Amino acid sequence: MTLTAATLAAIDLTDHDRYAEAVPYADLDVLRRQDPVHWHPERAGRGFWAVTRYDDVMAVSRDTVTYSSEIGASALEDLEPDALEARKSMIDTDPPRHGQLRKLVAGSFTRRQVARYEGDLRAIIRDVLDRAVAMGTFDAVREVATAVPIRVLCRLLGIPQQDEALMAELGDRLIAGSDPDLGDTGTGSDAYRLLPFRSPAALEMHAFSQRLRTSARQGTAAEGVLVSLAGADIGGQPLSQREYDAMCLLLVVAGNETTRSALSLGVEALAAHPAQWERLKGGADLSTATEEILRWTTPLHHFRRTATCDAALRGKSIRKGDKVVVWYTSANRDDEIFRDPYVFDVTRSPNVHVAFGRAGPHRCLGEHLARLEIRIVLEELLMRVDLLELAGQPRRIRSNFTNGLKSLPIRMTPR
Repeated sequence: MTLTAATLAAIDLTDHDRYAEAVPYADLDVLRRQDPVHWHPERAGRGFWAVTRYDDVMAVSRDTVTYSSEIGASALEDLEPDALEARKSMIDTDPPRHGQLRKLVAGSFTRRQVARYEGDLRAIIRDVLDRAVAMGTFDAVREVATAVPIRVLCRLLGIPQQDEALMAELGDRLIAGSDPDLGDTGTGSDAYRLLPFRSPAALEMHAFSQRLRTSARQGTAAEGVLVSLAGADIGGQPLSQREYDAMCLLLVVAGNETTRSALSLGVEALAAHPAQWERLKGGADLSTATEEILRWTTPLHHFRRTATCDAALRGKSIRKGDKVVVWYTSANRDDEIFRDPYVFDVTRSPNVHVAFGRAGPHRCLGEHLARLEIRIVLEELLMRVDLLELAGQPRRIRSNFTNGLKSLPIRMTPR
């Protein structure tokens, strides 16, 4: 059935309330099939092109010349030049600057380097799971999905253990500011328009990064990525404090929140699909299962690009300056790419999901770390748990940007 233009126009991918109930997969299905490059109006903006087919998401992501990240990659809002400059981080840059900034930290996140962290990761994960499983019934978001990534990340970045809870809290307030349970009163107001996510939590994160950089320069900080970054330069030019603050905020938020979402939604999926848990208990490959968890959960719904010139995409005329938004959540349910995309299958192979962006220079820096964390959590759960069950109704984050849970009541029956 072909829907009318009025029906298509009624689709609203920006309504945070919809995502608090469930991901609007039905709307994304309609767009993929009937208008995969769709002009989407906004209540408080100029509108944007919603790109929902897998192949188009890949094409836009690869073409950094036509589709720029310089004008607020994580923000749908129309930003003034001063706000763009004040909020700019590595994800808001194009080559060559993006590559220069990425090179400063990329060496700590290669597959080979991440493999060296496995012993420390496993010790952290065992400690977290031992405590959680002993409870029997618990909130898997708080006890597992939040606890694991932030402890791992802080160890890697050189953030003191006593600041782990603060980093998790600030990350919530920043990336989930649209949720009244997690964000700050006043988030989104013009008073904070120069801050990332328009959140006052950014002020606290910047204050922390400034203290950390001072400690690093004085030689009193522990080893870690952010400590090493404190004295870094590009072509002999040291990072400005603003650039250091932006890198700190990006690594903490992106490295923690996305893995947390994948873990919580992954545990929910296994509890809701007991046959898949039985497959894992029967010896299904855990690396393959990890990829399906990433496809199924897709922790970030979308990212934005901006057209640098007039262009055409799937027959649509895109004008210079138009916002072009790639929907990873939709691409990972594209039936032209994935057979039975709404089936959660831990043995799915191949699995060319775009949970990490996949194409182009902005592919997720922490993908190898996230994969390792998820795989080890699965391994250690299988050693401890016989039965996974939902013990209540999960509560979703009210956000059209991050796909995650606020709480997940789980019952685990030990082996």
